[in-house]
Amino acid sequence: MRHTISVLVENKFGVLTRVAGLFSGRGYNIDSLNVAPTHDAKTSRMTIVTRGDDATVQQIVKQLNKLVDTIEVLDFCDGEYIDRELLLLKVSVDGKSRAEVMQITDIFRAKIVDVQPKSLTIEITGSESKVEKFLELMQNFGVLDLTRSGKVALPRK
Repeated sequence: MRHTISVLVENKFGVLTRVAGLFSGRGYNIDSLNVAPTHDAKTSRMTIVTRGDDATVQQIVKQLNKLVDTIEVLDFCDGEYIDRELLLLKVSVDGKSRAEVMQITDIFRAKIVDVQPKSLTIEITGSESKVEKFLELMQNFGVLDLTRSGKVALPRK
């Protein structure tokens, strides 16, 4: 089962290394990891997506809480949080397919951020499922390149 864990940490040198080391040292895998400063320059928020049963994730949360620079650890459950992901996608287009790609982009409320004679670069943000569905539709046109931010999340409360 996939879990999303939010870790509020002090914005100090080496914190990311310690968190990643905790996962690798115990054989846990990270599906995605996103780290950025918060509104307070002294803190950063890590959003980690990992797989494991409830007992494994509880163990991860306990070990994260023990790290020196950790302020708060939250294991999000369904419905308790809001999440988003960013995808930048370069898709192949020709005279016939350009309009169809643009129409799908509009339907998904995505943005075309670069136009080239044989490609379009598209930005889409949304839930992981929305991004996946958009990417699935774009595969038919020929994906030239892509990058994803990984999930970012905040609690609802």
